Amino acid sequence: MKRILTVIFLLILVGIFLKACVKQDIPQKISDKIAKHDLQEINYPADEKNVTINGIDYLQSQAPVGKFGGELIISTIGEGPKTFNPCNTKDATSSSMAGLLYDGLVTTNPRTGKVMPLLAKEFEINENDYIIHLRHGIKWTDGNPITADDVMYTYNDIVFKGLGNPSTMDAMKVEGKLPELVKLDDYTVKFTTPKPFAPFLRQLSYPIVPKHYFKPYSDKGESVFNAFLSPNTPPKEIVSSGAFQLKEYVAAQRVVFVRNPNYYKINLKDEKLPYLNKLVYMIVGDTNNEILKFEAKEIDVLSLRGSNVARYKIREPESDYVIYNLGPDTGTLFLVINLNNRKNKDGKPYVNPMKHKWFANRDFRAAIDWAVDRKNMVQNIASGVAEPLFTAESLNSIYLNKYIKGHPCDLDVARKSLEKAGFINKDGKLYDSDGNRVEFDLYTNAGNLEREALGVMVKQDLENLGMKVNFKPVEFNSLVNKLTNTHDWDMAIMGLTGSPLEPHDGKNVWTSSGSLHMFNQRPAGYNIDDRLDWEKELDEIFSEGALKLTFEERKPLYDRYQTIIYNQKPIIYLYSPTRITAIRKKFKNVFPTSLSGLIYNLDEIYIDEES
Repeated sequence: MKRILTVIFLLILVGIFLKACVKQDIPQKISDKIAKHDLQEINYPADEKNVTINGIDYLQSQAPVGKFGGELIISTIGEGPKTFNPCNTKDATSSSMAGLLYDGLVTTNPRTGKVMPLLAKEFEINENDYIIHLRHGIKWTDGNPITADDVMYTYNDIVFKGLGNPSTMDAMKVEGKLPELVKLDDYTVKFTTPKPFAPFLRQLSYPIVPKHYFKPYSDKGESVFNAFLSPNTPPKEIVSSGAFQLKEYVAAQRVVFVRNPNYYKINLKDEKLPYLNKLVYMIVGDTNNEILKFEAKEIDVLSLRGSNVARYKIREPESDYVIYNLGPDTGTLFLVINLNNRKNKDGKPYVNPMKHKWFANRDFRAAIDWAVDRKNMVQNIASGVAEPLFTAESLNSIYLNKYIKGHPCDLDVARKSLEKAGFINKDGKLYDSDGNRVEFDLYTNAGNLEREALGVMVKQDLENLGMKVNFKPVEFNSLVNKLTNTHDWDMAIMGLTGSPLEPHDGKNVWTSSGSLHMFNQRPAGYNIDDRLDWEKELDEIFSEGALKLTFEERKPLYDRYQTIIYNQKPIIYLYSPTRITAIRKKFKNVFPTSLSGLIYNLDEIYIDEES
């Protein structure tokens, strides 16, 4: 699923706002389709290998052998994780931390993008049958074996029932039907999809959880399961499978993980990984605090945005860190408009009908798009370390529609679009054809300084058209609740993570029944077909695209979906930051890629203090 993104901001805003304006495949070499950036020449290790020792099926790293011990300290902005339940994460922080605890059957090769085994030792694909062979002898942190029963439970009792976050369930449906899953033996399962289904194998990266630990909670229903593994859970109680296990959580301060002695990955000397004894996430209030902590050497990794890039780059040769340019962000940053015309259970409209009339007008939305000054955002918030974004796919997606070129800010075009829609500007104030002043609320998550700065800029850009915009940063959970549950909002600045390899991961955003179809969210179980014509086409595209088995067949369909979003503008994209990251030179086995980032291989990273 596509999960909510955290991003960065430049504090100084003075003067910014004065201007107006049946072979399933993916491309053989995905890395060739992802733009290459000025990464240093890196000697990447060969792909991991399966090695069986004393009946245990290990996964062997081919990276250089390192030293055991030490810690890596990372920062996370905000309030920290909301849950450690990998099945119920709805924000980037919780997702990344729960992802440390639980592995899936497969993962993505960080360089080629191909699917490769993880908890699975190997897999076979025959038409629409997927046979998964699990590793023998690997264990949960409590010593119990990881078996087919855990896989059966994870999918049948959690994913297929939509417990926690239902996005994976949505993404796995083929023409409304879920796959069938059977157990062939204690270490083999078979998934059968209703039809050959191109994105399916990648969906099996969903975290497998221990049946004996999770089932007592899932059996008690959704509310109990959603509360399970809250941040208040004693770390010693948590049963997991990842390279690290939870050691300590101190609210608003830090989250500490330690190496899992039962982990199933080994190095070239057949020694168990990971190398690091400890992984610490320091919870910082904002990006300014994060920079101060990096300067004080209290954290080891820093994402650089805006004006910080040049300053750190100049100092790099004499410093204790190295900087990598990882290319465009894999996620998207955007302004979303609420088109919902439904009512809540009390009969009250989610959106004021007067406002809905504005928002539903495509020319009104187009005026907003033309008024947003992306170039100004890139220069003054991102200090030029970004590019304007106009597409629903990120700039490094292999499915990016390169025919969508976008446009500069043009207030004259915006005003003409409003005139076409019947709006009137009187003395610098915008009114609709019924004489109502155009006024609405704009939300974003408080504490994310970049988004707060974008909110100020969007407010100014739209007030240049005579609109009155009430900008309201709110606590993150409150904003998510508005977007996905209460639906009582007008516009919002948000971000979503994404996959440069698989547009189907966004199915829950773009299909009309999707759990993140936030711009026109329908309640669960809603059975009235009130789809807009272009929503119907999006449904058809994502249904058809999943059943096409080659990149060449799928690309035109996903080009079309991006064209629809660009033309209809329920979501207006803003810009794509460039990912530039610094890490202390003492850390070795760092193999950054445009696809996977900088420290995706935490189990292989080690410390060499002599460097």
